[in-house]
Amino acid sequence: MSALFLLPLLQVAAASASATVPDSAASDYRLVNPKAIELFESDSRLMDWALAKYDSDRDGHISIFEADTAAREFKQIADGDSDGQVTPAEYRAARDFIAARWAAH
Repeated sequence: MSALFLLPLLQVAAASASATVPDSAASDYRLVNPKAIELFESDSRLMDWALAKYDSDRDGHISIFEADTAAREFKQIADGDSDGQVTPAEYRAARDFIAARWAAH
């Protein structure tokens, strides 16, 4: 899947918040990007990273809430110039950084 297709998934906006976390989590948490899971489902390297860091219940699956949190961190890593946008080059660099760092562990 191309980075261009995935970039809109990283363009998170609070206005898209529409779901809440189950009772077991903070009651005021709102999803920023309910489609964030698509980012990880389309990229096995990023999925491995997200599962390792964000699968809080250790069930081997990433929920939409776990994916939302992981996507926020991925965007922070990827947005190299801090302009709020992730370019295809930034996406690839962040993916390569995560893959190299993950492989080192």
